[in-house]
Amino acid sequence: MPTVITHAAVPLAIGLGLGQRVFSPRLLVAGVVASMLPDIDVLGFHFGIPYASQFGHRGFTHSLIFAGALAVAAVLFHGFLHTSRWRAFAFVFVSAASHGLLDAFTTGGKGIALLWPFTTERYFAPFRMIQVSPIGVGRFLSRNEGHVIASELLWVWLPMLLFFLLLRTLCKRSETAPHPATQR
Repeated sequence: MPTVITHAAVPLAIGLGLGQRVFSPRLLVAGVVASMLPDIDVLGFHFGIPYASQFGHRGFTHSLIFAGALAVAAVLFHGFLHTSRWRAFAFVFVSAASHGLLDAFTTGGKGIALLWPFTTERYFAPFRMIQVSPIGVGRFLSRNEGHVIASELLWVWLPMLLFFLLLRTLCKRSETAPHPATQR
């Protein structure tokens, strides 16, 4: 898996790229939390849940169904998030689903249960270039994990920075473009 912080790159790029006129700060925070929440499954190790279990690491919490459940919860709180129901659902769903998709691009692990509960099969992306991060802060800090950070910078943060810049550029252009109703 990428480090839990790196999972925030996707909602940050989208939310900050489109700006506060599209995504309220509360919705942005909800997206960041949704992008990190699937790794709550590592707590299962403390309860003896095996990694390969559908309730183990990279199991059901990394599925599209789980992303959908988080998105439905966001719809219920759309007023608190200062957004529409549709926007709450779409942003939180994309944010949460991005977690499993990023994990599928890592060089380790047992794959992602992306389509759980329809299948317990675990999937990897066809290209696996993101260096897998060890599970747990202690294990991460006890080793020289510079290669993990470098990999995440190259394969996640840099593309998301470019995506952010593209979104900002497109938003700025649309803000400065003359409105069709004012042109004659």
